[in-house]
Amino acid sequence: MLKSFSGRLLILTTIFVMLAEVLIFVPTIARFREEYLMNRLERAQIASLTLLADDMIMPELEYELLKNAGVYNVVLRRDEVRQLILSSPIPAPIHKTFDMRDPSAWMLIRDAMIGLWDTEERVFRVIGNPVQDGGMLIEITLPSAPLRTALIDYGIRILILSAVISVVTAGLLFLAVRRFIVKPIKGVIDHMQAYAKAPEDARLIIMPNAGVTELREAEEALASLQTQLTGALKQKERLAQLGGAVSKISHDLRNILTSAVLFTDRIDASEDPTVRRLAPKLVNSITRAVNLCESTLTFGRAEEPAPRLTRMSLAETVDDVIAGERLAVGDHDMSFSEDIPMGMNVRADAEQLYRVIGNLVRNARQAIIASGEPGEISVVGSENDKCWQIAVTDTGPGLPKTAQEHLFKAFQGGTTSGGSGLGLAIAAELVRGHGGRLDLDRTDERGTRFVISLPKSDLTLSPTIV
Repeated sequence: MLKSFSGRLLILTTIFVMLAEVLIFVPTIARFREEYLMNRLERAQIASLTLLADDMIMPELEYELLKNAGVYNVVLRRDEVRQLILSSPIPAPIHKTFDMRDPSAWMLIRDAMIGLWDTEERVFRVIGNPVQDGGMLIEITLPSAPLRTALIDYGIRILILSAVISVVTAGLLFLAVRRFIVKPIKGVIDHMQAYAKAPEDARLIIMPNAGVTELREAEEALASLQTQLTGALKQKERLAQLGGAVSKISHDLRNILTSAVLFTDRIDASEDPTVRRLAPKLVNSITRAVNLCESTLTFGRAEEPAPRLTRMSLAETVDDVIAGERLAVGDHDMSFSEDIPMGMNVRADAEQLYRVIGNLVRNARQAIIASGEPGEISVVGSENDKCWQIAVTDTGPGLPKTAQEHLFKAFQGGTTSGGSGLGLAIAAELVRGHGGRLDLDRTDERGTRFVISLPKSDLTLSPTIV
């Protein structure tokens, strides 16, 4: 209870209301004391008027009049004449005189607090204006004990009333906050917990209905987030299903390719020049379809196997990549170059590094061939104290804007027309598995340059924003 929002609000409200009541308590006590003394002055004046009506009065009656007024003596001043009207023995010297004719608020509060805490039995003189101008001035002497008792009694009643008001106010505020704030927040929490159990269920997306503006804005933001998340999960599910479908048809596509190759071998025997010209193109098309299917299947796996890091010769890997790409160039005017320092051995998985460099060189070759212009591809190796770097540079037409915006994203970052973008996505993932990074250094009309960075230590290289 005390740790909840409403519980703490209840406690704080009670404290603040009590504090407000305490601030009201002080002037209230001062006001009560003033009225008490003015009442005594009024009673004393009435008693004095009784005596003035009849000069001869019995001592017993005088005593009753003083007792009823709650004073010891009554002095009435008229026309500069000070006349003792009623009198009785005073048990102690007069301690202090209070002038009630025009007291300031500060004086009333000060005298009330002093009288409230002063436990000594004292005698006070009080001066005030008579009621209805029944004289110029009236003076009375009275004991302090009855006044202090009355102040304490009144103060206790005020404190009890303040406590009741505080508790009632805090209780009402507690119920209001619980109804209009805590309950809607609890509803949002319940929605979030229910949604977390089945985020794919669109029925569990919260419907904003809060009456509080801030809470409604929070509900709308949560609804937007849940909608996006549900859509992303459905898309992920569809991609998983797609990966399963690709896995099932990959075998069939290989069989189709095998059959097509056999048919092509027979077609090659045909004397028809048109048939002989189109048959290789047919096989190439089917081969590209199967390669795309296999790349998609590979990317759809849960994760690439962890790299087996060993010391390997970078020059040998680059030689193998370039040798394979030279065979794929055909008649196109294209040259390859490599500049790998002698004895440069990097710590990497040989197979995975071959795939990374092969993807980059293959993309460069395809871009240059697609442009129809002569070109050059170079692979340069270097190192510093922190990492080994492998730069793959081409003189192609550069990457299109769409490819730059979604670089290294599967199915979005294709660098060639009709490409899937899987090559760069897989390459980036493999490099990250080595603790390194794959960066696009530049791309413009002069060509494109990718840089592979592999750490020399076990620490992962910080990513860079390209």
